[in-house]
Amino acid sequence: MNATLMFVWGRRNARMSCFSLSAWIVALTLVVAGMNRASAEEPDKGPCTEDAMIVFDASGSMSGDGWGYGSESAGSVPRIDKVRTAMREILPSLTRFRRVGLITYGSGAWNQCTIRLDLKPTPNAADRIMAAIDALRPAGRTPLTDAVAQAADALDFRHKPGLIVVLTDGEETCGGSPCDLSERLHAEADQLTVNVIGLRVKNYAWMGDQGILDAKCLAEKNGGQYVPVDTLAGLREALEKTLGCPMVTQASPIRHALPASRWWR
Repeated sequence: MNATLMFVWGRRNARMSCFSLSAWIVALTLVVAGMNRASAEEPDKGPCTEDAMIVFDASGSMSGDGWGYGSESAGSVPRIDKVRTAMREILPSLTRFRRVGLITYGSGAWNQCTIRLDLKPTPNAADRIMAAIDALRPAGRTPLTDAVAQAADALDFRHKPGLIVVLTDGEETCGGSPCDLSERLHAEADQLTVNVIGLRVKNYAWMGDQGILDAKCLAEKNGGQYVPVDTLAGLREALEKTLGCPMVTQASPIRHALPASRWWR
């Protein structure tokens, strides 16, 4: 190839390289712009960015036997101790990735509608939550509505996202209306999710039909789930599902040790 041809060939290759580079830069710019536009329209909220409150039932019925008829330890272990066991195993992993607080009701005074804010949302709160739960003495009634309302206030629910997880084996017995509260929370909340774990006695509807409907109201009106459980393994799974971080708890060694459940099918 003579010098003239080499010169022409080189210039053509240079023009093609410049064109290819320019096209690549334009394409990359369009992709980045599209990603930025999508991010602006649908911000990534990620897992566990919202604070959570646990609402824990320590009413008199929680001193009842285990899970009741047909359970593996009926007549020997109070229901509240079953719940303590599950929470002691699960909470350390769940509270590493979000701030969690605690409201309890029904402890101490016989047949009273007592509610106590034990802990506002706090990082790494497992030990403090368990210390409060271990000190509970089931004796009182079930002010479910007011307890959930106080949990929502502790989350500053009107101004920022929050999560409430209720553990209860009973229905409202202090004059409140869970369904009315659920409507108010839905109307006023910035972004509030309410999950309810119903601690039901096996083969026996511990909560009457209305009690179950009320508990479902709290959850379904506020983007959450009502999860009935009647085994220790089921309670562990329910806690992971309602309080945990999907990207984290799916890899939890505790989860893999459990039998398959419909919640992950």
